Amino acid sequence: MASGKQIGEFSFKFITSTNSPGPAGSVLNQFAWEGTATGFGAVFTTTTSVGGSKGGTFSECGTAYLDNGDSLSGIGQGTYESNGKNRWRTADSIQISDGRRIVKEGEVDLASRSWKGKLFEMS
Repeated sequence: MASGKQIGEFSFKFITSTNSPGPAGSVLNQFAWEGTATGFGAVFTTTTSVGGSKGGTFSECGTAYLDNGDSLSGIGQGTYESNGKNRWRTADSIQISDGRRIVKEGEVDLASRSWKGKLFEMS
């Protein structure tokens, strides 16, 4: 999915999970994350996906609190796929409130409750 040069990295820790009934008898998983991302300071984001599958799509929305005191919001869509026991590879594109679009590629690791990866500019 990455189409531009790498502009940084992100490192998020899992905070909490909320599960709720979804369409056609599915379960919607919402995961809250907090951490840092290069150029974005402190980041708080939530992902939503349908549970119980080895791959699929997810949505993401969050807010970044920049070191200078400003904040930015972002919303995006992505995909995930299992790549080992309790590990998932992710790729998503985010529309930032300042007009930029970025791509995140990473990995969720359930054992360490982490989501880490790289940020790319979208060309």
